Amino acid sequence: MPLPTYSYITDRQDTTLSPAEEHDRLAALYSYGLLDAVRPIVLDDLTRLAARIFDTPMAIVTLVDRDRQWFAGNTGMDGKQTPRAISFCARMTEDPRPLIVPDAREDDRFRQYSNVTGAPHIRFYAGVPLVDADGFVLGAVCVLDRRPRTIGNRQIALLGDLAGQAAGHLDAIRDQSRLSTLDAEMARLLRREQDLVATVSHELRTPVTTMQGYLELLAEEEDLAPFQRMIEPIRRNGDRLVRMVDHLLAGTRPDNAPARADGLVDLAAAARAAVGACEPLAAERGVKVTLTGGENPAYVVGEAAALSQALEHVVRNAVAFSPGAKEVSVLVNGAKIEVHDEGAGIPAEELPYVFERFYRGRHAQEQAVPGMGLGLAIAWRIVNAHGGRLALESAGAGHGTRARISLPGATSG
Repeated sequence: MPLPTYSYITDRQDTTLSPAEEHDRLAALYSYGLLDAVRPIVLDDLTRLAARIFDTPMAIVTLVDRDRQWFAGNTGMDGKQTPRAISFCARMTEDPRPLIVPDAREDDRFRQYSNVTGAPHIRFYAGVPLVDADGFVLGAVCVLDRRPRTIGNRQIALLGDLAGQAAGHLDAIRDQSRLSTLDAEMARLLRREQDLVATVSHELRTPVTTMQGYLELLAEEEDLAPFQRMIEPIRRNGDRLVRMVDHLLAGTRPDNAPARADGLVDLAAAARAAVGACEPLAAERGVKVTLTGGENPAYVVGEAAALSQALEHVVRNAVAFSPGAKEVSVLVNGAKIEVHDEGAGIPAEELPYVFERFYRGRHAQEQAVPGMGLGLAIAWRIVNAHGGRLALESAGAGHGTRARISLPGATSG
């Protein structure tokens, strides 16, 4: 007695994708990077589930290439691929509807296939197209048997659900691959940035150091005393170049590098040192810097020079953005330090970027504030390396900025 013929078989259309359509389909297929790769475990698991549900000895997730079909998930089939010429699944790339073949030996389209006349002796085939989120038919999810069989519409729908899960797994695999590629590219770019900065810094430091050496010799010459007023600006700008080089090197260190624990660091003393280091700039700009609190030492474990540098960057930034006759206040309260200025403030849309390397906001550009946009980035990295937190608050243009630094593990002296 002949097996029934399904309507979705008899009304299949003999369609062929245009070269452009096939090109786009293959481009989508290749974007998943699964051809000739190790089969994802999750897809093998899915085929085992399909074989168990349908009680078939074979189940596969296929990806249909230009001249072959690749087994991205496989249970019960030998090998890793078969020619496209004997692929049942390939039919669905041109007519993306379920393909059910109760008995391949009784079907004129498949009776001569070598996988029907020979191993694995396919008789029953049921497959649904594997369609990605962009609508491209990548292949199929199918179950196969060596004896004739029939299935109903509910089982076909279940097979379709499995195909949907397979498509979801493929999307996740591709996303993970793209993230890995992006991470590798970001790491490569970071290495290039660090190499470039190191090279530029070396090339700058060498001639500047030589210049400073000669300037010191010239400063000792009594005969050149009348020219000291010209030598001094050269020396001062040489010092500025050295600081820029140091900032470049410090600003390109990894953000997640842990701090070197020298021992206990007195934050109050570090704050006093930072304020003292910024006094020349404050005097030049006519800005008053006040320091309150910190009468009793508060110690944290960390690197003294680094923490002093971080505080200096924060205070220097406040002074640099303060107009003349304004005040910058530094408050020390245990392991918490606040630096408040009465300067231009930071627009709300710029706050998320202030700790990025080389970022210079609108006010810095409009007011031509000297710097490379590294001070706050360096301070943030140092505080973060000590397990602390640096945050900026600003009510907007003209309302000043408040920097808050908090560090863990404070002990009173």
